[in-house]
Amino acid sequence: MPSSPHEQKSLGNARETYLLRRLVTYISPYKKSAFALGVLTLLNAPLMLIAPPLTKAAVDLFILPDPSQPPASYAALLKRTADFFNLSSTPYRGLLFISIVFLLANVLGFIVQYTHGVIMQTMGQHIMFDLRRDIFRHFYKLPIRFHDRTPVGRLMTRLTSDVDALNELFTVGISSLIRNIVAIIYIVAWMFYVNWRLTLITFVALPFMTVVTIWFRKGVRMATSEIRRYIAQLNAFLQEHISGMVVVQLFNRERSEQQIFEKINDDFRAANVRAVVYYAIFLPAVEFVGVVGIALILWRGGLQVLTGLATLGTFIAFTQLAQSFYAPITDISEKYNILQSAIASSERIFALLDEPAGSQSPENPKPLGRARGKIEFRHVWFAYNDEDWVLKDVSFTVEAGERVAFVGHTGAGKTTITNLLLRFYDAQRGQILFDDIDVRELDLTDLRSNFGMVLQDVFLFSGDISSNIRLGNAAITDEQVRAAAMAINLDPFVSRLPEGYATQVNERGAGFSVGQKQLISFARALAFNPRVLILDEATSSVDTDTEFLIRDAVERLMRGRTSLVVAHRLSTIQSADKIIVMHKGEVREIGLHQELLAQQGLYKRLYELQFTKNHELSAVVESELLA
Repeated sequence: MPSSPHEQKSLGNARETYLLRRLVTYISPYKKSAFALGVLTLLNAPLMLIAPPLTKAAVDLFILPDPSQPPASYAALLKRTADFFNLSSTPYRGLLFISIVFLLANVLGFIVQYTHGVIMQTMGQHIMFDLRRDIFRHFYKLPIRFHDRTPVGRLMTRLTSDVDALNELFTVGISSLIRNIVAIIYIVAWMFYVNWRLTLITFVALPFMTVVTIWFRKGVRMATSEIRRYIAQLNAFLQEHISGMVVVQLFNRERSEQQIFEKINDDFRAANVRAVVYYAIFLPAVEFVGVVGIALILWRGGLQVLTGLATLGTFIAFTQLAQSFYAPITDISEKYNILQSAIASSERIFALLDEPAGSQSPENPKPLGRARGKIEFRHVWFAYNDEDWVLKDVSFTVEAGERVAFVGHTGAGKTTITNLLLRFYDAQRGQILFDDIDVRELDLTDLRSNFGMVLQDVFLFSGDISSNIRLGNAAITDEQVRAAAMAINLDPFVSRLPEGYATQVNERGAGFSVGQKQLISFARALAFNPRVLILDEATSSVDTDTEFLIRDAVERLMRGRTSLVVAHRLSTIQSADKIIVMHKGEVREIGLHQELLAQQGLYKRLYELQFTKNHELSAVVESELLA
């Protein structure tokens, strides 16, 4: 499966920096929360790492005091405080005081951590809400050509897995990174304060830890990128094949599609195993380097105690500090995976958000209001790709209230005309007018609100029948919904359902027949009361009985409206006010049914191809048309 053009296997440092800066912009609306988190982070390190200083004070002041070694300034302050409360008269009382200070500091530290966690998680959820909102809004702005070439599963991955990766960054990664950096600064400062010689010995292990970390970063970066890419492929494959399960089973494709899935699934598994291998090597290696550092401290620190260069309290406190020093370094290295996942996800998310929007409303649109329904194409040229023209110099006029049919072979450009009229695409050359106004000068909402469209492939949303008719338009009342259904002969079918118009509709209308879904789409078009009605092969998939049901309703629906009918079955458009014959992107003939038959041209050959009983003549006519 080809990868998305948005997906990159690796990123440069400059690109990573740019993405991180862009991510930070989502924190801007929550500056107060970010400031509070900063203050709490600064408080957290000294509170949660209170044990080493207090241990040194307890040993040097009350357990094994050394009169030749003056107490540290903070220890002297503790002793004066204890003296004030009369808690240092005996070693037992002094140790009780140290224990109380330790307990209170940790309780306060737990409160700080709890508050920090609540603020961090709340801010993270708000940021994810903003990000998902921006992505979903951008989906609506993207051109139809983008949705045509991008698998739905891949877009779902952007909104789910990729956003979740960023959520982990904001709620765990950034918080942990800042907390660990502050802790390292605090620990190093204490280590130098307590014993600068042992501090330098502690740093001996850092070069080895740096080498291991660099190796780990490079490997995990590649593995993480692959994992995200395979997740997108899995989602796209599953979405497509679950939706098309009927076709897969009909053509006995289960085994072959299973093999394709197993290949993608195996690649995903292998990428995860590679990441696991890096972790399996990295974590023990870092632990071993830390153990080597502690061993050096035990050796040199013990000698200093024996020679009188350091107190026993200093030795114990420094050992605790050294153990605390390696822990945040290890944690930062572990959290690098979160950072890499977030960077890879943000690359794809921002690539999606940077996709140019499709047709947009002008800054100062011309007013339209309730349109008359006149349509005019003036020398329109259009191509989906470069200059592979689908429409070539197309010109025609549809007067308000006219019924105009477009006929021609598949690929002649019939549906493209309606897409351009609604500005799903914009023409490269020429001009399209609606009520004598260029459609590019109209507000998109005003333009499209004047159109109703019934397609061959009806899309129904999850919900009930009523919501599928009104499509969220609160101005359409229940009475109007029912009136539209009655006019279109849908009401008898709905009335037989146990819950009537409240009957739930499954995904894509599963459980309803093609004809029933088509009736719902006709009722939807009528409920919105459009000025222009577009029927794009609207009855081509409908059985004869259902077509008979809706024939009179369609006539009523078209009455008083401009109607554009795209059809292959010529029997359905013989009563049109105007028939436009398309061939290879060009307008070849325009006229009434009988006029076009009398011209002995392309329309008559199409007519003969559909209605003749002479198979040899059909083959000859078809070969001429395809020539």
